[in-house]
Amino acid sequence: MTFRGFDLLWLFFIYSALGWALETAAAVVKRRSFVNRGLINGPLCVIYGIAAVVITISGQELSFFWLFVGAAVYATIIEWTAGHLIEKIYHERWWDYSGVRWNFDGYICLPASLFWGFLGLVGVKWGNPLFLSLLNLFPSVLTKIILWILVAVLSVDVLATLLIMQGKSRRIEKWKAYDAYLSSVSNRIGIWIQRRVERRLLKAYPKRKTQEVVKQEKTVFAQGCDFYKIVLLFFVGAFLGDLTETVFCRFTMGRWMSRSSVVWGPFSIVWGLAISAVTLLLYKYRERSEGFLFRMGVFLGGAYEYLCSVFTELVFGTVFWDYSDIPFNLGGRINLLYCFFWGIAAVVWFRKLYPVISRLIERIPIRAGKAVTWILIVFMACNVVVSCMALVRYDQRSSGILAEEKWQAVMDAYYDDAQMERIYPNAKKTD
Repeated sequence: MTFRGFDLLWLFFIYSALGWALETAAAVVKRRSFVNRGLINGPLCVIYGIAAVVITISGQELSFFWLFVGAAVYATIIEWTAGHLIEKIYHERWWDYSGVRWNFDGYICLPASLFWGFLGLVGVKWGNPLFLSLLNLFPSVLTKIILWILVAVLSVDVLATLLIMQGKSRRIEKWKAYDAYLSSVSNRIGIWIQRRVERRLLKAYPKRKTQEVVKQEKTVFAQGCDFYKIVLLFFVGAFLGDLTETVFCRFTMGRWMSRSSVVWGPFSIVWGLAISAVTLLLYKYRERSEGFLFRMGVFLGGAYEYLCSVFTELVFGTVFWDYSDIPFNLGGRINLLYCFFWGIAAVVWFRKLYPVISRLIERIPIRAGKAVTWILIVFMACNVVVSCMALVRYDQRSSGILAEEKWQAVMDAYYDDAQMERIYPNAKKTD
């Protein structure tokens, strides 16, 4: 199937609503009372929606077996990440698999992962065609209007939740009133579900635990694993990744070539996001054994690289790497050898590079560090926007589309085909 942006947004809301209903129904029958299982106030469990979109995007070309494996992998990563975020935001654990065999730190376990793989397989193969067919029965204008209303409501819900948690808004009472209204909507739907489900299961999330919050007064810049350190690690990883790939290509292919993801500067977005994400996810496990770090690097790196490959091909119509000629590859997007490289990179990062870079970052004066971080954020945001425009125009030129808009003429002037081929020498156009 071919999915438009509107299709993916609809699938996000549909599966978020279904996930919320499923979690709420399970909690109702176990607790014998309504419990809102969503992270926000509306009747949506966005974890399910995000997982559904990720699995849909990455699983279209896979066979039944690999789709099952991919769905299990991505859903497990999302569940693991969500568990850490919930603990960090709410200082609670909403589920604990510690009593289940083959669990990892209580956040994930093999039986749950297999169940997510089954749901993902069913959703991609049968659920998506069914839901999109039902949507096509309604006028396109109507579905788009409803969709934008849902997006607006969700955006305000998320914003209200964040502002209330921070308590810094001047109109905090209005935000609380809006949240209360959405909560009342969720409550009415939940009570409706409560009257129609069975009551013979154990309590939902019986091992929910409140985590102690240890507040530390920050006397140095980017202490621990905070926002500023993660952002700066992104830039460090993006630069080091570009440098590593450039040198690797020089020795393996005999020539220098650009490995940058953007048009301004030697930065690999793939590596930058990988370094910042793996640091954020594995920070509390950084003292574990090298074998553990290697396995996590192989697992997370392979899943991440596959998703990046699918995403860039869908958005830009371009394949930036192809491993079809390397043994043990999956669709040319990942291969076993490079997955091992991700594992080695995780070990080297946490054992050798991260401690040194972390100490250097923490030596930056607090005010200067914050100012530099935000300047870099603005720079990279502009860099990504211009790069996306250049890639879109590059794809348009290959399709024979003439420059009719001003931005198209600017891209043609500054980023013609020769320039784009120099920046992205391995890029291949797809249908």
